[in-house]
Amino acid sequence: MTESPLVWPDATRAGAFSAWLQAHAPAYGLLAETVQPASADASFRRYFRVRTADGGSCIIMDAPPAQEDCAPFVKVADLMAGAGLNAPRVLAWDQAQGFMLLSDLGARTMLEVIEQQPEANKAQRAYDLYREAIDALVRWQLASKPDVLPPYDDALLKRELALFPDWYVAQHRGIAVDDTLRAKLDGLFAQIKASNLQSLGGARVFVHRDFMPRNLMVPESGEPRLGVLDFQDAVYGPITYDIASLMRDAFISWPEDFVLEITVRYWEQARKAGLPVGEDFGEFYRAVEWMGLQRHLKILGIFARLTLRDGKPKYLADTPRFITYARATCARYRQLGPLMVLLDEIEGNETRVGYTF
Repeated sequence: MTESPLVWPDATRAGAFSAWLQAHAPAYGLLAETVQPASADASFRRYFRVRTADGGSCIIMDAPPAQEDCAPFVKVADLMAGAGLNAPRVLAWDQAQGFMLLSDLGARTMLEVIEQQPEANKAQRAYDLYREAIDALVRWQLASKPDVLPPYDDALLKRELALFPDWYVAQHRGIAVDDTLRAKLDGLFAQIKASNLQSLGGARVFVHRDFMPRNLMVPESGEPRLGVLDFQDAVYGPITYDIASLMRDAFISWPEDFVLEITVRYWEQARKAGLPVGEDFGEFYRAVEWMGLQRHLKILGIFARLTLRDGKPKYLADTPRFITYARATCARYRQLGPLMVLLDEIEGNETRVGYTF
């Protein structure tokens, strides 16, 4: 339990929270005096943990309605429960004020559990947890239906890719995105979008959109399944996205043989379950890498924006990881060679292969 006081942006919201908590404490056995910060994320949402009279705990989400719409969170939480995933249950929701009471999935993320393992046990523990993550992902995808979640379509892909030149290149690196550079990027982005929308016959499923070890919770005891968090941005889109997100993580990197092993296991399990991952693993892996490349570029833009606009500089420290991911993918596909040249120019590195425009 984090022992630090709650900090509020203004006295009005602090008072509203106190009144809301006191009103809900009797019905749910909440011990109001035990409220402590649990975590915060890249948005305006914050999370608190509060103990309960029966010895358990709940999570409180603080999501100012002027900045955060919690309706998608509630909708996706219900979809995940229906799919058999271990997602937080919404116990109470004050939509007007932006306070929500949730079941508590614990304080141990998959990332933390892996990183805390002794070196002798780390590889096996990671392998076991990634297998559990694959089980959850397949269950989620099997529940997919069209016209339930927003589409992950050309327009959304375009908006996401635009974050890279607008925030990472122009704002963070201070490089003018002139007409020539914009034209080069537009041509490369068109290839990436076409691949992501058309590969594997355009297979579509529910997409968590941030399915990674920091958003997967390892239960303390009792519950056998990994908990799943941070799913409010879920969409209906390419089947390759979540496995790409899982294996090319923002906060931990794996050797290529481990990435391949887990991706093969996912592909085999998904194919056996009847998911549209195709019969050729090589074709599937190419689609995963191109989908991952789109995500890498998007995250570079998002991390720069979080630093420069939102005052959250810790994210920018992980941008070299995504440059490495992106370069590795570009090096494997000749069509992407020009993008590697651009990345090296932006980073001030010497290109080590002979690609040019």
